[in-house]
Amino acid sequence: MPDQPSDVTDAPAQEFSSARPARSDAVPRRRRTDWRLGGHTVQKWREMLAAWALLSLGAGVLLGYAVAWLLPTTPWAAPLSTFILWLSMLIPVVIAFQRSRPVGLLKLRPIDALYGVALGMLLRLMQGWVHAAAGTPPPFPSFTTVDGHLPASWLWTEAVPAILVAPVLEEFFFRAVILVAVYTALRHAFGGVAAGAAAALVSTGLFIVVHSIGGTLTVDASVALGAVGLACALLVLLTGRIWGAMLVHLFYNASFIALGVVGTLAA
Repeated sequence: MPDQPSDVTDAPAQEFSSARPARSDAVPRRRRTDWRLGGHTVQKWREMLAAWALLSLGAGVLLGYAVAWLLPTTPWAAPLSTFILWLSMLIPVVIAFQRSRPVGLLKLRPIDALYGVALGMLLRLMQGWVHAAAGTPPPFPSFTTVDGHLPASWLWTEAVPAILVAPVLEEFFFRAVILVAVYTALRHAFGGVAAGAAAALVSTGLFIVVHSIGGTLTVDASVALGAVGLACALLVLLTGRIWGAMLVHLFYNASFIALGVVGTLAA
């Protein structure tokens, strides 16, 4: 009896091919190049990160007030309070960037320097106009002198903190951690425009509140700070990058230091 053809050996191959059919119409996933579009680089920058950042900031504010209250006449009480506040901002920033780095946030473009100079100077001019409208401010700010000269410690107590430390630390806390976390948490539910508006307002509001610590802000000072906060927030939201905002803050503060030096030497 002749052997009948059998397809037993072909069965496994047929079963395998039918179990995993080729998808010719499959669309490859596009790699996100911007944190504003979502993606895994901002999945850990959401509600919990914002909550921990606010908790750390609140603890820093309370400890700073405690130091100022317990040591009111100690000369290093104010620097210590400032250091505690800055530390409470630094900790969430370190934790956030250890979790992930939002794609595109740390990119640097040459135009960011232009943003920094132009907007920083414009905001300083606006601050002068606001103060002039609120009263009659002196033509230049000034610093405390010793025997008619700036003290040797002035560079480290006034210039370096204002020009380098504050712009970097505050922008990474308010316009990176807080703004990105709030935006990411709200984007899917409310859309990019509403999420951006909420993130800008929250980060700017906290920015003003922190600068009111240690003394009551006048209305004109609050307006000036609010303008800086909103400008930096909008710059991050529109460009997706942090460095432009940081440079705006840096040049804004540096212009104040420069005016203060001129006012001190001319006095």
